[in-house]
Amino acid sequence: MNSNFWLTNAGLETGFQFDNGIVTGTKTEFFHLLIKNGKIEQIISADEILTDDLPKKDAKHLLVLPSFVEKHCHLDKTLLGDRWRAVTPVKNIFGRFETEKTVLPTLETSTQERAEKLLDIYLKSGVTHVRTHVDLYPEVGLKNLEEVQKALQTFEGKLSYEIVAFPQHGLLLSNAKELVREAVRQGANFVGGVDPATVDGDIEASLQEMVELAVDGNVGIDLHLHDADHLGIFTMKRLAKLTKEAGLQGKVAISHAFGLGDISEVQAEAMAEILEDAGITIITSVPLGRKFPPVGLLHRKGVSVAVGCDNIFDVWSPFGNGDVLERGGRLAEISGWSNERALAQTLYFITGGKTPLNLEGKQIWPKVGDEANMVVVDASCSAETIARRSKRIATMFKGNIVSGSLE
Repeated sequence: MNSNFWLTNAGLETGFQFDNGIVTGTKTEFFHLLIKNGKIEQIISADEILTDDLPKKDAKHLLVLPSFVEKHCHLDKTLLGDRWRAVTPVKNIFGRFETEKTVLPTLETSTQERAEKLLDIYLKSGVTHVRTHVDLYPEVGLKNLEEVQKALQTFEGKLSYEIVAFPQHGLLLSNAKELVREAVRQGANFVGGVDPATVDGDIEASLQEMVELAVDGNVGIDLHLHDADHLGIFTMKRLAKLTKEAGLQGKVAISHAFGLGDISEVQAEAMAEILEDAGITIITSVPLGRKFPPVGLLHRKGVSVAVGCDNIFDVWSPFGNGDVLERGGRLAEISGWSNERALAQTLYFITGGKTPLNLEGKQIWPKVGDEANMVVVDASCSAETIARRSKRIATMFKGNIVSGSLE
């Protein structure tokens, strides 16, 4: 339930500091923000004395940033809350499918319980929106979807979400078309897919079926594409063409898209133009030990790019902690973004495109009328937050403190 109050002494970035044209730091000033009906209604200097009798929550001169977005997770896969287990070696992705089908039904905890564990971690880390893929295959039917929806319902009013109906074992290979269609009827926002060549064995038929399901259900597409090099590039080009033909521009994402990291810069620029023209978003988990899409290049060419954590302690990987800020810091570190401006702009990829300052240093967030989705951090600026993975003090969703405290 929304309450009206003043968020006092909030640190907001107001511009870059320059020395001979070089950005040397970030200016942070302090403000009072009037929060009403879940939105920012007024922003005034902290020097002004408040004379009304509205409640006050003191940010204590800590930095306030746009809250984070987890663009790629698997709430139904995580083993959080269950006993420790490392990954069982397998020969290929098909072996991993079989391991998953064997292990998950034997767990002592329910899918809902484990999903709630991860959602709680997200709130504490500053996340107020998640996109989760939910596995659909004949042996499990819609059970994972139902369990994840129950978990999300327990977090109603604390975060927003999107669900991808994900045929993990292949849309064609596991004959999951009708399961995906029913999942969309029951609330999924995206049709998923995985490696149309390597897993489904038929790029054209797999992509056509995804597009058909998306158009019929009036939803988007989020495709897991691990296929490397020119096999992956061919798949992306074909999906881009089908996206435009079906009028799905702005509703399609490709997760992982490893092929973009395997080609030359000139080829990547050409692909970026194709992706931008089709309105396709690229989502990366910034993997270690594997080339991934050139985020900076894609962003400069106008392609929407986002970062997500992906696997968080599951049968695919024993690693991951659910902190998308840490993943943003990894992106900056691997990309060599170590100056003030570059670090600050990294925030874009974990907030759904929101940054307090634009490239020129003009303040663009927050504005009156914005939803009060914010995270309070113990840092002096965005650049420090990214580089140092700063401590999250409180998370706010639509004007409500949903994690932490400002007492």
